Amino acid sequence: MPPVARRDAASDPYAWLEQRDHPDVVAYLQAENEHTEAWLANHKDRREDLFNEIRGRIRETDLSLPSIWQGWLYYQRTEAGAEYPRYYRCRQSEPYSLEVDAASEMLLLDLNELAGEGFLQLGDFAISPDQRWLGYSLDRQGDEIYTLYLKELATGDILTLPLERADGSMTWANDSSTLFAVSMDEASRPSTLWRLSRSEAPQQVYHEADQRFLLHVYRSSSEEWLLAGSHSKNTSEIRLLAADQPTGEWRLISERKTGHEYHVDHGPDGLVIRSNDAGENFALYSADPLQPERAAWTLLRDVDPGRTLEDFSLQQKALVLHYRDQGLVLLEVQPCTGEAYPLRMPDAVYNLRVQGGEDYDSERLRIRYESLNRPAEIRALRLATGEQSVLKRTPVEGTFSADDYRVARHWATAPDGTRVPVSLVGRPEAFERPAPLYLYGYGSYGASMDPWFSHARLSLLDRGWIFAIAHIRGGADMGEAWYLAGKLEHKHNTFTDFIACAEELLDSKVTDRDRLVIAGGSAGGLLIGNVINQRPELFAAGVADVPFVDVWNTMNNPDLPLTIGEYEEWGDPNEPEVAERIKGYAPYEQVKSQAYPALFVTAGYHDMRVQYWEAAKWVAKLRYMKTDQNPLLLRTQMAAGHGGASGRYQAIRELAEEYSFVLAMIPGWTQPKS
Repeated sequence: MPPVARRDAASDPYAWLEQRDHPDVVAYLQAENEHTEAWLANHKDRREDLFNEIRGRIRETDLSLPSIWQGWLYYQRTEAGAEYPRYYRCRQSEPYSLEVDAASEMLLLDLNELAGEGFLQLGDFAISPDQRWLGYSLDRQGDEIYTLYLKELATGDILTLPLERADGSMTWANDSSTLFAVSMDEASRPSTLWRLSRSEAPQQVYHEADQRFLLHVYRSSSEEWLLAGSHSKNTSEIRLLAADQPTGEWRLISERKTGHEYHVDHGPDGLVIRSNDAGENFALYSADPLQPERAAWTLLRDVDPGRTLEDFSLQQKALVLHYRDQGLVLLEVQPCTGEAYPLRMPDAVYNLRVQGGEDYDSERLRIRYESLNRPAEIRALRLATGEQSVLKRTPVEGTFSADDYRVARHWATAPDGTRVPVSLVGRPEAFERPAPLYLYGYGSYGASMDPWFSHARLSLLDRGWIFAIAHIRGGADMGEAWYLAGKLEHKHNTFTDFIACAEELLDSKVTDRDRLVIAGGSAGGLLIGNVINQRPELFAAGVADVPFVDVWNTMNNPDLPLTIGEYEEWGDPNEPEVAERIKGYAPYEQVKSQAYPALFVTAGYHDMRVQYWEAAKWVAKLRYMKTDQNPLLLRTQMAAGHGGASGRYQAIRELAEEYSFVLAMIPGWTQPKS
């Protein structure tokens, strides 16, 4: 067993684990890793088998679907054995052709060569408008601090841009000489906008002083304007600059007003603005970019009380509206000429989004469609008619048919009477008796858990498992009101919704308490930590990846990255009522002397979003307080950040380790069903 943390502080006896790089802390984390390694080795260790299974379903040598931009095709190649993709381009032979021309192919970036044996994360990949320069950014540690580079494509010469603490984003002006980039403050908050060039020192353009706000910059769909947005969790402020006037003055569109969120893009008829100024479900407006102030906005689509306008996409030939209705995304296309029409999709539960890859003036748009049992398809949508054609299907190697898996939807009833959807997938026979079930949840920040396909998940499904997603409040799965009903003073709904989903699956005998595994990551790890404090008897095991479990101490430490900006999601702990509320649901604070389910917990040593010590302290306290003998494992990735390992094979190994744990804990078929 790893050492028990010494109880040397009355208020937080495990605070000593927050001493990053202290030899005792590093030794403790290494001891926990050794304990995890030893437990897995002694409990039907399936890691290598699972790794080979998952790897065997992935087409290791493949060509991505090329993106079209002004006569060029941009694409990636993956090769068997290579952790990272290589980025290429070639000339396009004719309009809409996606055939790669080997004669003109050029290697732009080889991440395998750049990574060596260490961590590597590509931030931005930005081609200049004249297509002579590549701007790219690299994080070599996992702390999300990037170094910016410029590569002259004709010569291969590389220049490092001198911007410290860059957040990785790079946005070109139309002169192909000027780049805009954002640097972070000491709290890792993107806060300062800079104008960069190849020959001059960075010039500061704008500083966002309010610590609740994050800054980002983007090009409009028309490529005529640049936009700089300051966004908190519930408020927006956006500035505008002509893309061909990079030294000009950024013009404010609408001054920030607490609670007013808006997003801006530019298309053939001017600015298009999605705003919640008239209602929480958002309306759509237009404006002249030369007169963008709020008073000059013209209403295009009023607030729909029955569904949320979640986003919109602009092409020269159409406006596409993204609605959220009853847990599903619905796309409505308004061509520049002709009647608007909705897109009809074949499955009852699915994931649908607009995907880039076509020129702005193209007659078609790409959409990405997938379901729990159906790998992603990229489809070309002909904007004028609604006709769809499949451009690329994500392959699944080996024997696979989507029809071999059943997709279902259940509805749980929360304590306040709200009906909460649960999406499920498994082999048909798994639904005939209580089956091992992996229930996933998140429920924060308005993030929607739309159903997605997973090559790795098949290793569970083919062993008789069911995978389920609880679409709980705090996410926006059912619209904006769903998000608002699971944050701040309503945060308890997130947890009671998840418990209600678990109880529905138990009551309907889809699974039983000896076979129910729950999982979540980051804020979803907070969810897991809370519900096992409340109802540990419901669950056989849990997985908490980089869990935000020390929420009380983190929210009381404004020096930590991003803490102050989180007040609008969780509340300001300096207010007595908020302090009592947060302390009441904080997993670390509420650990009790009781029996807990088996737990597999992960952390990233360089994680700047959820510090490694949140998981380490939580595990230490659980180990001291719990009254059971169930396994409690902590795996800290010492060379990774919030997203885990950076290489694709490394990521598969992490999943194989997690699955090896749950398969050791839960009875089921020992061999995958073929």
